[in-house]
Amino acid sequence: MLRVLQECDKVSTDFSADPVHDLRVALRRCRSMADGMIAIDPDRNWKAMKKAGKQLFQRLGALRDAQIMMEWIDRLFADTEVSQSPAHSDPATQQESSPSSTPLAANPAPVPNPALAMLKILQARETQHKREARAALEQFDRKQWRQWSNSLPHRAARIRLGSAVFKHLALERWTAARQLHTVALRNRSQVSWHTLRIGIKRFRYIVENFLPQEHAAWASDLKHMQDLLGEVHDLDVLWATAQSEHVFSDDASRKAWHDRIAEERAKRIDQYRQRTVGPDALWNVWRAGLPQGKQIQEFATRRLKLWANALDPDFSHSERVARLSLQLYDGLEAAGIFKNIPAQNGKNESLRSTLYAAALLHDVGKSQGLKGHHKQSQELIQKYGTPLGWNQEDMRRASLVARFHAGALPLRSHKALRDLLPEEQRAVIRLSAILRITNALDSAHDGHIRKLKLQNAPPRRTNGFLRKAVALARNEPLIIEAEGYSEASPTAQTVAAERYLLETILRRPVMVRATTATG
Repeated sequence: MLRVLQECDKVSTDFSADPVHDLRVALRRCRSMADGMIAIDPDRNWKAMKKAGKQLFQRLGALRDAQIMMEWIDRLFADTEVSQSPAHSDPATQQESSPSSTPLAANPAPVPNPALAMLKILQARETQHKREARAALEQFDRKQWRQWSNSLPHRAARIRLGSAVFKHLALERWTAARQLHTVALRNRSQVSWHTLRIGIKRFRYIVENFLPQEHAAWASDLKHMQDLLGEVHDLDVLWATAQSEHVFSDDASRKAWHDRIAEERAKRIDQYRQRTVGPDALWNVWRAGLPQGKQIQEFATRRLKLWANALDPDFSHSERVARLSLQLYDGLEAAGIFKNIPAQNGKNESLRSTLYAAALLHDVGKSQGLKGHHKQSQELIQKYGTPLGWNQEDMRRASLVARFHAGALPLRSHKALRDLLPEEQRAVIRLSAILRITNALDSAHDGHIRKLKLQNAPPRRTNGFLRKAVALARNEPLIIEAEGYSEASPTAQTVAAERYLLETILRRPVMVRATTATG
């Protein structure tokens, strides 16, 4: 961030190509760091810094585009400044060599050279864009930027470079970029190649900023692939600009430019394909160094916890509630009282994962205030999205369960539930019932309740005799033994109020009591 301020001083002298480029690079790096941290740390200053950097970055973009196009013209067409056609020859030379030629005044006017015409247009643009860039630089709030440069690095330092959460974030960026690679190879449009370049750039910056070991191994290849696609985009912009400015006086000059640009463009796409297609493709090399298998969901959960910890004023309470919720869920499911409802993909872990996420995140809304925090929790979870390794339906369902951990009971007619399928409504209501009672068990936020189990819960797989016995015992209370529970505590009063939903679902009384001592 300090580098941005230094580059602002350098660029302000004449806004020449190199200082403009260096300032944009510094801004882009800060924005990419903010982008990475936003996924982990919800502090609003990350977003504010990213927005401020984006505004200056974009307002320097038109100037940089004009400068890049002038560089490309110099590289590709410097040898064609003087046309080889007779119309571009020296009139005096023509008259000397051909006495019978027409007088000078009768000679046709020289045909404009496309390169010179483009340079003239771009130089005029550059002058105008420099004025606009100077105004943008004057509006850039350096004092605020310096304040952020003091506060944000301390927040970022709380997460170790190379940690699992950054590897998971890099895998998300890799996955998105890899999909863009597939699209670009399939349709080969200008837009798809440009979008792929942006995807690779985002992946590269996460690696560069947060994964030092991987960056040491991959830096050269990542930069080379990004540069190749960047040059493809530059050539596309140059050709589109030349056509829109009508710098071609005849089909021959138009064809010459098109062929040269197409040739250079094809070279770079071919180089990219050679390095990224096949068994030894760079995509495979990068993927091998990122989380695999069960690590993906494990690292995603760590990201969720870091995010929640920054919002939840007592995240230790939420972790305890999550642990108790899973213990109660497993007991009910093992006893056959709650039969798991498979997700669309058929995985029986779906509802358990939903409950775990909802319990971990149920109090993130308290960051917006205590009143109505359960509603705020739902909104924040929905805005957070679905980290790679988690199911989108699980996260959507978790936001609803968190919504109903307090406040109004989750009735099927409630506006948050009425559009769901009956099976989904039932799932949300059941999980909410578990979360409400386990949240109540730690209502004192003191961790006294350490473990839950069902007393004499029947096994899930029973023979016919036991199934009949269970059916006859339907009206008997469900007894939840809680280690550390005291019926004389204020917690017991809260539990008595919150067990109602579970009793309604089970159609039987629910009793919570201290764990029975075994001799």
